[in-house]
Amino acid sequence: MPLLIPMPILYSLRNCPYAMRARIGIHKAQLQIDLREVNLKQKPAEMIAASAKGTVPILVLDNEQPPPTVIDESLDVMLWALAKNDPDNLLHPFDRSALPKMLVLIRLFDHEFKTCLNAYKAAKRYREDNVTEYRLACEVYIQELESRLAATTARQPFLMSAQESLADIALLPFIRQFAKVERQWYQQSPYPKVKQWLNYYLQSAMFTKVMAKHELWVKMGE
Repeated sequence: MPLLIPMPILYSLRNCPYAMRARIGIHKAQLQIDLREVNLKQKPAEMIAASAKGTVPILVLDNEQPPPTVIDESLDVMLWALAKNDPDNLLHPFDRSALPKMLVLIRLFDHEFKTCLNAYKAAKRYREDNVTEYRLACEVYIQELESRLAATTARQPFLMSAQESLADIALLPFIRQFAKVERQWYQQSPYPKVKQWLNYYLQSAMFTKVMAKHELWVKMGE
């Protein structure tokens, strides 16, 4: 009888944008994993043992010799998954310059836009009087996406070209968060291409599957 090799384990939290992008990358790569939904207020000992950082996502890979390989950055999880299988050519292997350009855009949003987004969300949550100021700071980056999407005449444009890429699925969770801060303002905002792009994903079967609810993971015997 052949030896069964355990599936990679992904510690995740459904509404965390970083965990969301990891799950989307794995889904797009059509890889099988053991998804463990966790409560960050009661972090499983196994998760902390895998990565002392203690934040999701944490991907634990099976190695023949311990300790196992651990990937605990969401973008690295996506790159790992798509390096294994990329049926939709999200890494644009036909263009050597494409992936570096994607990574520049993703890191811009991971660092600069995410900082602005966090301030925007906090201002709205605590009903501060500078919500508009923080929103305007975010809009600088949203305008960049609107320009990118408007540059192609495709019926469904994407951020790098008329073809979907890693950049689209990596930025998706954060643009979703931006749209939820002031829903009414967003619906009336002057970004038709961004709204079209976001709706394409939010209404997709892929997003429905990735966002399916899972019971909190509990170790057998507890």
